[in-house]
Amino acid sequence: MKTTIQIPDSLFEEARKVARRERTTLKALVEQGLRRIVSEHKRHHEFRLRKATFKGHGLHPHLAGASWEQIRELSYEGRGG
Repeated sequence: MKTTIQIPDSLFEEARKVARRERTTLKALVEQGLRRIVSEHKRHHEFRLRKATFKGHGLHPHLAGASWEQIRELSYEGRGG
């Protein structure tokens, strides 16, 4: 795809020097830079746990002070676990 971008003169000249030194093209440098930035953004994408709630009213009143172990035992009661 062809596009037009505006680059400050000083940056353009520095990029041309780098391209000459690296024996590559300005196009290749721009493409390499864009790929690097896009890759960094993908890696730093913040993980968000999806909301997985169920309809209800929370814990039963008799479990209000129960520990996680007690709740787990009750949930597996009669299931062979």
